[in-house]
Amino acid sequence: MSDTAMKGPDEAGSPTPYSRKSYRYFVLAVLTLIYALNFVDRQLLVILQEQIKVELDLSDTQLGLLSGFAFALFYVSCGIPIARWADRGVRRNIIALALTVWSGMTAVSGLAQSYLHLLLARIGVGVGEAGGSPPAHSMISDIFEEKERATALSIYSIGIYIGILTGFALGGFIAETFGWRTAFLVVGLPGILAAAFLRLTVREPSRGWSEKREAEAGDAPPLFQVMRFLWSRRTFRNLALAGSLQATVIYGVGNWLPSFFLRTHSIGLAELGLWMALTSGLGGGAGSFFGGWLADRLGQRDRRWYVWGSAMLVLLISPVLLVMLTTDSLTLALTLTGAFHFLSASYLGPALAVSHGLVGLRMRALTSAVFFFFINLIGLGLGPLIVGALSDWFAAQALGGALGTAMLIVGCAASLWGAAHYIFASRYIRPDLDSSPARAPIKAVKA
Repeated sequence: MSDTAMKGPDEAGSPTPYSRKSYRYFVLAVLTLIYALNFVDRQLLVILQEQIKVELDLSDTQLGLLSGFAFALFYVSCGIPIARWADRGVRRNIIALALTVWSGMTAVSGLAQSYLHLLLARIGVGVGEAGGSPPAHSMISDIFEEKERATALSIYSIGIYIGILTGFALGGFIAETFGWRTAFLVVGLPGILAAAFLRLTVREPSRGWSEKREAEAGDAPPLFQVMRFLWSRRTFRNLALAGSLQATVIYGVGNWLPSFFLRTHSIGLAELGLWMALTSGLGGGAGSFFGGWLADRLGQRDRRWYVWGSAMLVLLISPVLLVMLTTDSLTLALTLTGAFHFLSASYLGPALAVSHGLVGLRMRALTSAVFFFFINLIGLGLGPLIVGALSDWFAAQALGGALGTAMLIVGCAASLWGAAHYIFASRYIRPDLDSSPARAPIKAVKA
């Protein structure tokens, strides 16, 4: 569809800058940058946790709780009410406020004097980051057509890997040179400036703009009605389970990779940070884009490819893990982390695009929050914690390679189980999309 055909009013009824393709991609770039800051702040702890473990005398279980469940619990608990707010309010302002909160709390993490202090700061980061993605997903779905939405959401998801790349490279260098406390302070503060930039340069899009429809003001359905609707869609149920299991692989393995290499191989923290930055950042970013591109390309022929592609790619994770976690070759193991991140990152754009296609215009932010509730509570919350607890148990049994064994068990089991739910979702995706409220007659946006 041409830019001329896509013209429509913004929420105030005046001509919208989103008529210009260049502005749509500028907004996507800004939101992607903010998502990158989200993951710089979130994942910085991963590269710093060995220094923190020594200074604060922590166990692997405590580290798993710190990087996983404690963060995820507050992230998902706050995510749903904030998403509800985003389905009614000005999403741009919500993202700017959330960015200010999580950046400030990241900086505060550098002042922690005990495990409790650091735990409370990480909870604050989780509360702030809960307001980042659901409003951004909703905005992106409003400014990109359905046929290019998975690609746009996948480009946005590349922010994860830009953030991981930056966090590993910058965090590893600063920590080795100045210590982990300085790393938190240096990385956290720039986010406050980014929040001001967002507020001044991005305009709130009208809801339903890309479909040339307009949602009535304040007509967001009640929370429990949305929850019941999502639960009634078997496609969404299986996507949520598959995504949760894939997130278990991503966080259960990914959060422990730096510790695994430092304990198993001879490598310095700064060098490891650079390797992790390149393999996770480039591999994960490429995988994120490829997953969305493949889904949009093949999905035009058969919409089941939006989940078939994810199933095929996640099945390849297990053999990669088997070699990566058992080889004696440091170079081979580090190189395979790129393949691991490529495969594990490919699901998010297609899953979000399908989820948004299932629901009405003022249900999108909440739908993202519900999806993130599952993938973060299960994947981020339990993945690192289970691996940490298994590692402690194996170590207590005097078994060699305790951490690597725990990562291999959790990663392979979750990836194979997740692939099954993608296949289950493919059985229902076509009728569920055809019956979506977004396809029902809605007040048309004026040309």
